[in-house]
Amino acid sequence: MSSWGNSIKISVFGESHGSGIGVVIDGLPAGKKIDMDSVYLQMSRRAPGRDKTATPRLEKDIPEVLSGMLDSTTTGAPLCAVIRNTNTRSGDYGNILSAPRPGHADYTGNIRYSGFNDIRGGGHFSGRLTAPIVFAGSICRQILAEKGIRIAAHISSVGNIRDKRFDPVDISTELMDRLSKETFALIDTEKEAPMRELIEECRMDCDSIGGTIECAVTGLPAGIGSPMFEGAENVISSIVFGIPAVKGIEFGVGFEAAEMRGSQNNDEFYYDGDTVKTRTNNHGGILGGITSGMPLIFRAAIKPTPSIAKQQNTVDLTEKKDTTLSIHGRHDPCIVPRAVPVVEAAAAIAVLEIVSR
Repeated sequence: MSSWGNSIKISVFGESHGSGIGVVIDGLPAGKKIDMDSVYLQMSRRAPGRDKTATPRLEKDIPEVLSGMLDSTTTGAPLCAVIRNTNTRSGDYGNILSAPRPGHADYTGNIRYSGFNDIRGGGHFSGRLTAPIVFAGSICRQILAEKGIRIAAHISSVGNIRDKRFDPVDISTELMDRLSKETFALIDTEKEAPMRELIEECRMDCDSIGGTIECAVTGLPAGIGSPMFEGAENVISSIVFGIPAVKGIEFGVGFEAAEMRGSQNNDEFYYDGDTVKTRTNNHGGILGGITSGMPLIFRAAIKPTPSIAKQQNTVDLTEKKDTTLSIHGRHDPCIVPRAVPVVEAAAAIAVLEIVSR
């Protein structure tokens, strides 16, 4: 299924080298004025061809709204947008018709769809399909902003080089606003140079590198979420795992909690005026699947780009024998910087879903 959600439902369509990709969004409230310049800003943060850390494939990624919006205002009808593919080089993928790329869904997709899946540029499995998610998320985050809910993410790590983490109990509006506009989003900007050096080292070695992204949501009231299976973590995780290359997610201190004692992990409550808060935020803003009113914080693990120029071992599905493969084409030596606005967008869609129930 390429559809997600109940109250806010999205359906993503298209392939990387098809004529276009896009999304249909159902359930948006009518009468919401949308700032399209802000939408274009988010699209440009994800778009390829603008940085040495990214693929040189240049796509403008300008969404064409077909329905659901009139005079930049939502009508209540399904909002449909298409993004045309204009810079494809399908010939780069001729040698993978029968030789699946290691780390890709070529083999599993071939089995699942009996060889009929479009493999050019990864087809429907491509990271290119995150562009419609960013469009949908940019709409949702503007609706959330009217409710005082803000979303921002940053590059938490590239390889073993780590940025500072969000202050788990007090995240400034200024920091959120800055990060949500940047193409190489970092809390500690001094980490940019060493991260870029590592990415360039991998690129020159015909290789790639992964990393992590930390995302925060502020302004969420306490009491949002529907356990057991529709809790806040469940809903957010289900859409974040729809982003190609995401291999893990953790909330609050996440897996670090497994090494703590209860007295260390528990966040003690206190009154701040009439508002209940916690002095620490190891729970990441969610308890029992329900928001606590503290900042909602999670981190997503992003695997290295599987398309690398190094020769790799694979199989020939036609000849039924082992073979080798050298991958051609234009690929990101590190997906992480361009994935930041995608994670923000997924969080925006998920949060609008849970607050709309």
